[in-house]
Amino acid sequence: MATQRWLILAIGLLSFGACLHAQEPVTGASDPDALFVSKDPKLNANKQVAYHIIKELIEAGHWEKADQYLTERYIQHNPLAASGRAGVVKFFTEVVKAKPVPIPQKMKSKIVAVIAEGDLVTVAYVRELKDPKDAAKTYTTTWFDMWRFKDGKADEHWDPATK
Repeated sequence: MATQRWLILAIGLLSFGACLHAQEPVTGASDPDALFVSKDPKLNANKQVAYHIIKELIEAGHWEKADQYLTERYIQHNPLAASGRAGVVKFFTEVVKAKPVPIPQKMKSKIVAVIAEGDLVTVAYVRELKDPKDAAKTYTTTWFDMWRFKDGKADEHWDPATK
């Protein structure tokens, strides 16, 4: 019984000690564009659409091109935007007020990984946030977008957004 108590105490102290150390920062790939390529033709096509969604729509604000990359029914699981292509376009153009800028030659987002399986593509990004304990500091964490593709367009979307 005494050995069990010592073991529990040791685990508790190790766990507490781990909380005192700073996390390792999340870093993006040196060539994020290369992550959007696959030898499998179907996965490659889906990754390429995800790439254009990020680069042309999200980064550059060219939501007039949404019909090239999103289905009309586009099911949205982000609680801040409505479903339907029109709903997501309205969210970015009227709520976020994204203004079109020149489409960059290369993606600017810091991408950690791109995983494609079946009809899904998940993109993990570096996300930098203000430290709630010290507004002069920031920390990194990971954000993701996941899309389900149908007939060459994103048909459904998930991310960790909250209200």
